Amino acid sequence: MRDIKSLKPLIEKEFAESLEKVSIIKLVDLFVEYAYAIGASDIHIEPTKDMLRVRYRIDGLLYDSFKEAKIKKELHQEVVSRIKVLAGLRTDEHLLPQDGRFKVVIEETGGVDVRVSIIPTYYGENVIMRVLAETQTFELDTFGFSPADLKKIRGAIAKPYGMILANGPTGSGKTTLLYTILKQLNKPEVSIITIEDPIEYSLDGTTQIQTNTDVGLTFAAGLRSILRQDPNIIMVGEIRDEETASVSVQAALTGHLLLSTLHTNDAATTFPRLLDMGVPSFLVASTVNVAISQRLVRKLCQSCKVERKMSREEIRSLKELIPSLDEDMKFYSPKGCEECNNAGYRGRIAIHEVLEVRDSIQKLIMSRADANEIKEAAIQDGMTTMIDDALISAGKGLTSIEEILRVIHE
Repeated sequence: MRDIKSLKPLIEKEFAESLEKVSIIKLVDLFVEYAYAIGASDIHIEPTKDMLRVRYRIDGLLYDSFKEAKIKKELHQEVVSRIKVLAGLRTDEHLLPQDGRFKVVIEETGGVDVRVSIIPTYYGENVIMRVLAETQTFELDTFGFSPADLKKIRGAIAKPYGMILANGPTGSGKTTLLYTILKQLNKPEVSIITIEDPIEYSLDGTTQIQTNTDVGLTFAAGLRSILRQDPNIIMVGEIRDEETASVSVQAALTGHLLLSTLHTNDAATTFPRLLDMGVPSFLVASTVNVAISQRLVRKLCQSCKVERKMSREEIRSLKELIPSLDEDMKFYSPKGCEECNNAGYRGRIAIHEVLEVRDSIQKLIMSRADANEIKEAAIQDGMTTMIDDALISAGKGLTSIEEILRVIHE
C-alpha cells in the first residue's frame, strides 16, 4: 500500500487538473485509500457555496486535510455520481436521502468496506463515507480491559443465556466490542443471528439481517422471527423502544444469549432505562449478566509525549471534577512530531466500566433503585468507574488529562 506522503500529492494533483482531465474513478479510490492510510473512520464530502470540502475524521475529530487545495465546486457532482454508481444507488435522485455500501480493494491490505450516506443540502448532496477495514481484527485482550473486568466479561459470555449490554454515545465503539465478543463465541456448534441497522462488518459463520422499516422489518419484528430460527446467540443492534426491550428480555429468559447496545451515560443507568421502557424489574434483575459502558479517548503519541507538572490551581480544579485524583500522579501532554502528523495523538484507546449483576445489584434493581444507588453498590462490589479507568490510562502515559476532560464533557 502507498504511504500518506505519496497519496496526498496524488490527490492534490487530481484537484489541480482541469475538469476534462480529472479521473473521477481514480480520485474516489484515492479518497478511500488515503482514509485507510491515515486511520480515518469517515470521509466527509461537503459542498459549500463556491467550493468542495473534503474532511477526514481521525481519532474522533474532523480534519480539513485538503484545505489549501481549494477544490473546484464542479468536481462535486462528478464525485457524488461515481460514489452512487459504486454503492448501487440511483444517480438521477437528488432530492431524497440514500444509503448504500461498496468495497475497495487496496494493494497488500485486502478489502475495505465503505458505507455511504447521502443527503440533499442547500448547496448540493452531502456524502459521508464510513470506512470499515475487513483486515481489522480485534481481540478482547487488546481492548484495554483490566484483568478483573476481563474476567467479568468472560464469565458473562460463558453463560448459555442472559443479556450482555454495551452502553455509550454514538461512535464509542459499542458495536465493535459486540462483534469482538461474537467472534469469540462463533463456533460450528452454535447458531448466531444478528439484526442490525446497518450491518457494520461481515462475520463469516453467522446469519446477519438488515432492518428495513419500509417493509416493517424493525428490530422487534426481526427479533420475533429470529426466535423461530433456533438460534443460540442473538445480537440486536440497539434496544431503542419498549417492544424491542420486551422481546429482548424474553429471548434472554428463554435460553438465548443476547447482545445489544443502549444509549446511556454509564453502566448503572442501564437498569433504570430498561425499567423506563416498561420491562418488569424482576425480569431485568434476572436476565442482565453484565453492563459495559465505554468511551474512546485519543492515545498520546508515544514518540513525542512529554511529562507535565500540574500547578496547585490545576490540581485543585481537577479534584473538584475528579475526587479520586492522586495529586502525586505523573501526567503527560501531547507535543507533536512527524510520527503523529504533529497532532500529539495517534490512535484511540477505550476506557470502561464493567458492572456485573450480582445478588446485591439484583436486589436494588428489584426495589427500583436509582442509578446512583446501583453505582455505589457496584463500586462496593469492586467496579472500577470509567473516570478511574481513564486516570489509570493517564498515569501510564497512554492519554492526557485534557483528553479525559474533553470526553467527559461531551
